[in-house]
Amino acid sequence: MTEPEKERFPFGENWLNFLNILSEAHIAEAEKSLHTFLGDFDLKGKRFLDIGSGSGLHSLAARKLGADVLSFDYDLQSVACTKEVKNRYFPNDPTWEVQQGSILERDYIESLGKFDVAYAWGVLHHTGVLWQALYNAQLPVKEDGLLFVAIYNDQGIISSTWKIIKRFYSSGWLGRSIMSLIFYPIFFFSGLLLDLIRLRNPATRYYEHKKYRGMSLLHDWRDWLGGYPYEPAKPEAIISFYQNLGFELIHLLPPDIGFGNNQFLFRRIKHK
Repeated sequence: MTEPEKERFPFGENWLNFLNILSEAHIAEAEKSLHTFLGDFDLKGKRFLDIGSGSGLHSLAARKLGADVLSFDYDLQSVACTKEVKNRYFPNDPTWEVQQGSILERDYIESLGKFDVAYAWGVLHHTGVLWQALYNAQLPVKEDGLLFVAIYNDQGIISSTWKIIKRFYSSGWLGRSIMSLIFYPIFFFSGLLLDLIRLRNPATRYYEHKKYRGMSLLHDWRDWLGGYPYEPAKPEAIISFYQNLGFELIHLLPPDIGFGNNQFLFRRIKHK
C-alpha cells in the first residue's frame, strides 16, 4: 500500500458492525442485484472470485446462486466478517474459501488460478494504487470470463474535495469527530428535505436502502465519508484500459449521483 496504514479507513470495523443487522432481506437483495447485473450468466458451478470481500455479503450471494467462491480481503477484520458470514450460512462448505490477501500482490493473485467471474465492487479505488489494482483484478479472469468492477466516478474538483475530506476523517479521532459532526447532519437533513418535497415517508429512505445491493444506509454513510485511500476515475478511462487488455464492455451502469460508483461488466474476448 502506498498510503500510510494509520490513514486507512477501518473498513472491517464498519462491516463487523453491519453484521449485527444482517438479515434475510439484505441477503435476498444482494442476490437480486448480483443476478440482475450479470444478466443471463448462470453462476451454478462457476468459479467466483470476490476481491475485497468486506462484509462477505456478496460472497454469500454468489454462493447462494450456486458458485464456487473464493473470497479475500486485505483488511483482517473484513476477513473475519466474511468468515463469520460463511460460518452462519455455509459452515464447513468446501466450495467457499476465505483468505487474507492483497490485490496489489501479483504473485498472490496469480496463485489463485482462473475464475469465471472476478468481482471487485467499490474496492480497487481504496488501494492507493488504482491502475495497478485494476490490472491485477483482470489477471485471474479466464477466456470468455467476466470482470465486474465498480469504481468511484471522477468529478474533478468535487472528487478532489472528497479526497481531502476522507483523508482528514481517517487521520485520527479528531478528524473523524469533526467530519462526523459536519456531514452526518448534512446527509440526514438533505435526505429529509428531499423526502418532504416528494411527499415521501422519511423512514422509507433507511428501510429501503437494503434494495441497493442489500446494504445499510448508515453503514454506507460511514464508508462514503471515511473511505480512504480514495482514487476515482472517469468511465471512459476504465473502458479504454480494459479494452486494451482484451476485454469487451458488456454493461455499464452510471451512478445515481455524480460522485457515486460506475459499475462495469467486462468479458475477456476469446482467442480465435
